[in-house]
Amino acid sequence: MHVTFLQAVIIAIWIAFIMSRSLFGGATLTLRFSPMMTGLVVGIVFNDIPQAMVVTAAIQLIYMGVFSPGGQMPSEPAVATAIAVPVAILGNMTPASAVGVAVPVGLLGSYIYQIRFFINTFIMQKYTDRYAAAGSGNGLTLSLIFLPIIASFILYVPFMFIALYYGAPLIADLIKSNSSTYIFHILNVIGGGLAAVGIAVTVYVIGKRSYIVFFLLAYFLAVVAKPLNITMVTYAIIGAIIAFIFVLAKSETVNTLKNSISPTNVDQDDDDY
Repeated sequence: MHVTFLQAVIIAIWIAFIMSRSLFGGATLTLRFSPMMTGLVVGIVFNDIPQAMVVTAAIQLIYMGVFSPGGQMPSEPAVATAIAVPVAILGNMTPASAVGVAVPVGLLGSYIYQIRFFINTFIMQKYTDRYAAAGSGNGLTLSLIFLPIIASFILYVPFMFIALYYGAPLIADLIKSNSSTYIFHILNVIGGGLAAVGIAVTVYVIGKRSYIVFFLLAYFLAVVAKPLNITMVTYAIIGAIIAFIFVLAKSETVNTLKNSISPTNVDQDDDDY
């Protein structure tokens, strides 16, 4: 039970791409803020996509309502997924236990991201200001785009490789050999609770109380329809239809109200008098 050299290198390079925001431009922001794509990559690398996505789905729940003020995440989803999912696959962990591993790893990833900002500050002071004063477009491209990307790769590739190649098997062996102890039972319970917190934060972010009914509808629909083994695609289609009906009914109501108070109707009412 181990992580191969090639597996660690591929995942480390993937995380470096995401954290440097150099992959498909602004699309990397979405890849960074959501664990799902990283979980898929890990599943492909470890040749166990179903288990990887089950674990990733549990990790996704705790990040559903997380904000990133100034681009800084309190816990890095991509870094957490890249380490927690291999640990879960190697140690045959439950998704809830994997969440308990993902949280501290994601917190460590946020500190690494702050170090990246710190390095970028030196790049700005030494190169960007000088190229800006000289009016050098090529120099600004180098200092604003390429040098931060290189710094991110230098920072993340070694960190992720060491964490995966040496750390993940060690954590997986430790968890597997002590899975029946009270400590890991507590880890399991906490992991399940964190997912509920993520859902609660999402509901809070929605804001309007009138929209809570849609959350309750989805929840009870999932509970009632569970014996039918309905796929997620079917749920998505049902949700899209409900959303379309809601928007259509709302727009029709607004149009009716506008027509009822339009100037034409007001003039007609005045003529009746």
